[in-house]
Amino acid sequence: MTSLPVAVLHNTDYDAELTAAVDVSAVLVAAEAVAAGLRHAGFSPRLVGVQGADLFEVVQALQGAGAAIVFNLCESLAGDARNEVAMTAVLDLFGQRYTGSDALALGSCLHKDRCKAILRGHGVATPPGACLATEGDLALVEDYSRPWFLKLAHEDASVGIDTSNVVHTAAALRARVLALWDGYRQPVIAEHFIAGREVNVTILGAGASARVLPLHEIDFSKMPAGRPNIVSYAAKWDESHEEYGGTTPVPLQGVSAATRDAIERTALAAYRALGLRDYGRVDLRLDDGQVPWVIDVNPNCDISPDAGVARAALAGGLDYPALLKHIVESAIARYEARPA
Repeated sequence: MTSLPVAVLHNTDYDAELTAAVDVSAVLVAAEAVAAGLRHAGFSPRLVGVQGADLFEVVQALQGAGAAIVFNLCESLAGDARNEVAMTAVLDLFGQRYTGSDALALGSCLHKDRCKAILRGHGVATPPGACLATEGDLALVEDYSRPWFLKLAHEDASVGIDTSNVVHTAAALRARVLALWDGYRQPVIAEHFIAGREVNVTILGAGASARVLPLHEIDFSKMPAGRPNIVSYAAKWDESHEEYGGTTPVPLQGVSAATRDAIERTALAAYRALGLRDYGRVDLRLDDGQVPWVIDVNPNCDISPDAGVARAALAGGLDYPALLKHIVESAIARYEARPA
């Protein structure tokens, strides 16, 4: 299956003067790394950038590239991550094969309140919470006998998260929610804060064939004193920040076989409930009773050579080119298995 032409599709929002809070220029770096890895695996990759918002021009560019499949790295359009679903919808409309999750899965995960509702509907444990879109919604959070965690309803990559997102009082919740509304113009999810270990579960494949790669967790042992054990935006992306060294991913150790099995079963259930395909990551937290709770589901997550998917794949015996080859071949096999 090697030597096939593959179009590496990525967004180019970073070419414009945008006010987005995220440096999306990293998308180009990831796209170039994917192209290099695919070439090393024997494919014939070609970078295709999404210029502007004319999706039909993108389709024409893909058709001109003569690609057998698209490696979809398009994370946003016009600087808005919520537009990520539009690209896959258009690819489906024109019958273009592509890697990763479809519009329904992406849309479900990009609306975190919807994601949590789907998880609950499938019996997957996720922390109780509420979607706060208006000041009247603040009353939905009543019990402060335990802390609450706040996150934006339509963002990933820890955008909008800092230490003040863990709140213990109604006043703190109100202040932080108002700040997030003002800065990001979108609803905020408030959910019970699970203070235990945070586990990242990388999964390859789709449906019944999906499989879990070796588990990793966030090592918070070097987090500065007095800080909550969370992965803030600065901790994830700013290497000069004092929290950066306190959120190191490491192989999961020191858990029982029963807990490990519960983590894997819960993650697979979440992955399948949201309809993820080819690759993705499920983040969980363990409570005091070692029960895993899903806190986030990430379709089409960062596929860079130094990111978590590649790290877990290497631990599972797949180097970077082999990982990309597996993803492409998984997607092609999925399409070929469809009835005519």
